[in-house]
Amino acid sequence: MAVVPRPPRLSPDELAVALSGLPLWSGDGEGIRRSVELSGFPDAVAALVRLAFVAEQLDHHPDVDLRWRTLHLTLVTHSAGGVTELDLQLARRIDALFPG
Repeated sequence: MAVVPRPPRLSPDELAVALSGLPLWSGDGEGIRRSVELSGFPDAVAALVRLAFVAEQLDHHPDVDLRWRTLHLTLVTHSAGGVTELDLQLARRIDALFPG
């Protein structure tokens, strides 16, 4: 299986510009974060399953903390040591799934 090349880590300025276009996200070069609150635990688990399919399509997987009805998401490209364009792509897809 071929290794998929990963994009480079974003500079602080690039990340600031990117986050200005992702108002539901916050963070720094170590990771960007967002929480998604659902109506209950079963809905949160179902949302996590939907998110899993999107993440698998990008071959990029978020760090997820599921607490009752809330998903706490962190995106970081561990192999790059910080946030990359891949994290931004996944954030946009997550926003499309859960518009706020």
